[in-house]
Amino acid sequence: MTSQKLENLLNLALNSAEDEREKSLNLNVGYDPLDREWDLIIKYSVNLDRVRKIASKVTELQNEYAVIRITESRIDILSGIPEVEYVEKPKRLFFQAEEGRRVSCINAVQDTRLSLYGQGILVAIIDSGIDYANIDFRNADGSTRIRYLWDQSLNPADGETAPVGYSIGVEYTKGQIDEALNAQTVSEQRRLVRSQDISGHGTAVAGVAAGNGRNSGGRYAGVAMQSELIVVKLGNPIQEGFPRTTELMMGIDYIIRKALELRMPVAVNISFGNTYGGHDGTTLLERYIDDVSNIWKSVFCIGTGNEAASAGHTSGRIISEGEETIQLAIQSRQSSISIQIWKEYTDQIEISIINPSGVRVGPVPEILGPHRFRIGQTEILLYYGEPSPYSISQEIYIDLLPVESYLTEGIWRIVLSAGKIVTGQYEMWLPSDNVLNRGTGFLFPTDATTLTIPSSASRAISVGAYDARTFAYADFSGRGFTRLTNMVKPDLVAPGVEVMTTTVGGGYAAFTGTSFATPFVTGSAALLMEWGIVRGNDPYLYGEKVKAYLRRGAKKVPGFDEYPNEKVGYGEDVIIRLH
Repeated sequence: MTSQKLENLLNLALNSAEDEREKSLNLNVGYDPLDREWDLIIKYSVNLDRVRKIASKVTELQNEYAVIRITESRIDILSGIPEVEYVEKPKRLFFQAEEGRRVSCINAVQDTRLSLYGQGILVAIIDSGIDYANIDFRNADGSTRIRYLWDQSLNPADGETAPVGYSIGVEYTKGQIDEALNAQTVSEQRRLVRSQDISGHGTAVAGVAAGNGRNSGGRYAGVAMQSELIVVKLGNPIQEGFPRTTELMMGIDYIIRKALELRMPVAVNISFGNTYGGHDGTTLLERYIDDVSNIWKSVFCIGTGNEAASAGHTSGRIISEGEETIQLAIQSRQSSISIQIWKEYTDQIEISIINPSGVRVGPVPEILGPHRFRIGQTEILLYYGEPSPYSISQEIYIDLLPVESYLTEGIWRIVLSAGKIVTGQYEMWLPSDNVLNRGTGFLFPTDATTLTIPSSASRAISVGAYDARTFAYADFSGRGFTRLTNMVKPDLVAPGVEVMTTTVGGGYAAFTGTSFATPFVTGSAALLMEWGIVRGNDPYLYGEKVKAYLRRGAKKVPGFDEYPNEKVGYGEDVIIRLH
């Protein structure tokens, strides 16, 4: 089955055997082999009545998006429903303050003249959870600053429920968290509110954005230290060990609904990302973020990821009747790898693949749909995609899968053979550096357009990293601009190297990555919204207006003369002078 309503990756997955999906880094994401069901993202119109009749689970999101679970055999029926416009499978997501506060001019707006601390603003953290007992997230009287905590990873116990409208996880309210904090023993506390931040990533991110620094006497306070918090711990009902875009979209939906219910402006922090997609803002996740940004008074701050130095991206330009060879090093014990090639649909390009022994397959005719080959001990899945209703681009997707345990190590070559060419520009991405062995990557990588998705969403404030100690740009920080659309990304950069912030159980530690630069900007957005909305200086200071203020207030980074640029955008995160 191949349907134009289904994204290319889902079409290929449905045309692959289960053992091929299991070996692939991407094809099995969202699939439950026990029930033979898929979790899918759909964009629809009018209503979901027909979808509900064939899906085992439907979670309706705002602005005509939904996350559904459906038996694989019924996906062809789903694609035939007129109200269903487009369908994508989930993608997995990867993780991406004393010194930082100083260089970001946070202290300057927390003097006696302005005293901006995030009061009346929600700071939303979508991450690995939070150490809710940590006093950095509690008021002076010991009560919690967390209004709601949704742990998607838990199965409800007696007396526990998922949030209204959602079917996974457990929701805890401020009252329930306060009851747990008043418990006489730790075991009783953990029984009342079972959510834990196992990795500590979410606690560290929350500490930068909104920790009050009480464990350090205020030394390591975050930015919006008096804001209230809403926390979503991303989970996965299939227990694949990583969060996915489906859970992220539900988390975003939940936060906006809660902010509306509380009638409070909200600054949303997303320190996750992945490399799959055209990097032009056209995936359903990116479009959903842009759409939901029009609801209520919100700001989305998203890290650009840590892929710039990973050798996971390359690009070039090919001429009519020309040929380009891209070399890819695969190290030992690499279990599988995928390659995305994105180009304009107007250009005619055929693909050949040459293994380290020199055996060649191709050129494979540009016939839309899946192709399957075998070279030695490697199986090759190749898919020529079509443009989607939201993109003029063509994706060519390649999966290298081992016949046994590991791919053949050595230098693989991907040959692009051109026919008629109009622009000739192509971009290629590998999976996130998190799942590649050291040394696996393109031999001649390019670091431009290495920002992760969904930081390429047009309405998001996209955040890169720099070193606040040396004022040097962080070489790992994902870079822009976006492909084709050439949107300025990142919008700005913030401290992201050796950032001191909260840890689980109390105390502080240094963290590095755009994950920890992003919450500086999230906290800054909360302070701006406090000044504008809560204090009545500008009731429209949210969304794109916050981005404009932050761009205008950005400070130059040493070593850069032209602004905006692909590395630091408009410069360092500095709150504009308020008047």
